[in-house]
Amino acid sequence: MPNAAPATLGRVVSLWRYPVKSMMGEELSVSDVSERGLLGDRAYALVDRSNGRVASAKNPRKWAKLFDCRAALVKPPRAGERTPAAQITLLNGSSMTSERADLNQILSNELGREITLTATPPEAPSLEEYWPDIDGLAHREKVTDEAMALGAPTGTFFDFAAIHVLTTATLARFQQLYPPGRFDVRRFRPNLVVETISSKKDFVENAWVGHTLAVGDEVRLSVLIPCPRCVMTTLPQGDLPNDPGILRAAAQHNKVMIAPLGQAMPSVGVYAAVLRGGVVRRGDSCWLE
Repeated sequence: MPNAAPATLGRVVSLWRYPVKSMMGEELSVSDVSERGLLGDRAYALVDRSNGRVASAKNPRKWAKLFDCRAALVKPPRAGERTPAAQITLLNGSSMTSERADLNQILSNELGREITLTATPPEAPSLEEYWPDIDGLAHREKVTDEAMALGAPTGTFFDFAAIHVLTTATLARFQQLYPPGRFDVRRFRPNLVVETISSKKDFVENAWVGHTLAVGDEVRLSVLIPCPRCVMTTLPQGDLPNDPGILRAAAQHNKVMIAPLGQAMPSVGVYAAVLRGGVVRRGDSCWLE
């Protein structure tokens, strides 16, 4: 008797790429996926000239204005080719490409710190992370140095792994637990948002860790760890207000052990590595193999 087909968990309802790390990104309908994630994702980053660390809104005391900037690639990237330039739009509406000769000075003036935009990560990339005064965090009112890309291919700007997956079930559960909050996808910066078939509101992707997630006909992802959350989820962006309650809800209701980091942390969604690349599209079905 043949094996039963795996049960469909849901479908991809949105895809997101963030061409410049910690800037706002762009929503897609389709994307190629390689071992380095969605093509063009975190292709560029800013490096602080004063200390060589990658600029990240994880330390909003220095880099909160990154969320005032938006980046999109000037054309679709193609596998095996150089990543296209990024079009960067500032809060005042001015726009320029990453190839502009005086871009570093413009961004330095905008952000109030001397930076360099680069497509080449430092040899051992790291960033600074500010921990707000919230129960359940590993640190409180402290800035720590954090190694990057521990679960990603070398030479990348990812915080941990190349793909971040988030379900609508998790967002709906948090909305139940903290009704005043706006659990908008933008707060969590996922690559794939999966609308679950089940009407159950729960942190369903926690159970995917250690499994292979199939996305459409081609892409296969190894789900590595729950995605630990930080102060970035609380920051204002666009029409979303500053809201420490977003991170507080994660710390209170979904603090789970993250083995590679050796501690339990507030989590929303999961990190994954790419086992098999291909094309992912909005509407693709997802299931566990």
